Amino acid sequence: MFELPEFVILAEQMNNSLRGKAVHGGHLGNTPHKFVWYNRTHDEFERLTRGKIVGEAWAKGKWLFIPLEPGYVLLLGEFGGRVLHHLPGSKVPKKYHLHITFEDDSYLTATTQMWGAIELYEQGDEGERQYIKGMRTTPIEPQFTFEYFSALIDDLMAEKKRSAKGLLTQDQLIPGLGNAIAQDILFRARIHPRHAIDDLSTAQRQALYRAILDTVHDVIEEGGRYDEYDLHGRRGGYIRLMDAKAVDRPCPECGGTIEKMQYLGGACYYCSNCQE
Repeated sequence: MFELPEFVILAEQMNNSLRGKAVHGGHLGNTPHKFVWYNRTHDEFERLTRGKIVGEAWAKGKWLFIPLEPGYVLLLGEFGGRVLHHLPGSKVPKKYHLHITFEDDSYLTATTQMWGAIELYEQGDEGERQYIKGMRTTPIEPQFTFEYFSALIDDLMAEKKRSAKGLLTQDQLIPGLGNAIAQDILFRARIHPRHAIDDLSTAQRQALYRAILDTVHDVIEEGGRYDEYDLHGRRGGYIRLMDAKAVDRPCPECGGTIEKMQYLGGACYYCSNCQE
């Protein structure tokens, strides 16, 4: 599944490769998928996108916003799969859930492996979409300061018990983060996934805040995680420290054994020596 860094990368690459292109034809999927969410019929999508110009894309949380000007915004959200720009003459994938051709004969496809939204809104209405409306501040925004982060923890402590992993992965409390990137964040911060947020010292809060910013930055700088693909079909260069391949291997910091446990709906990879 794409997380915030991958959407940031896709937005930047679209602005370099697609911005200003005119849409020749827009088509929704040729392969039924009950976990791909559309808000337009095939005919509506084709009619509304024809002749539109690709504007400046941006990312927020786990959502990619692609203006189709004038008047519309295409949303790709909560997405796992591939979003690819194909050069003229390239072979169209056999299966896809979005296919937009441009007047220069290049085209864009999106293929979902698990689930995702592919939706077209009149400009301005996209902000009312569930999970976008009221979205909290993301780690790439200037407003994501340590003061904001610490106040968020204080507010959450008043609601109910939460763990460090829950803070990073549940309810989009920090939009754009998911289970994959959370593993490295917690390892860098030296915090155990089960560590209660109401038991974090000021130093631990600072370490967790810095680990969030540094990890998101590093994944973006490396072109995404190694098991995800960018707009041009290239694998990302960021190799996760804590993933399935790390289990039973030596910890890169202390030499202890990396362990695995199931917690909050997904696997956790951690070092019991380093992470408290």
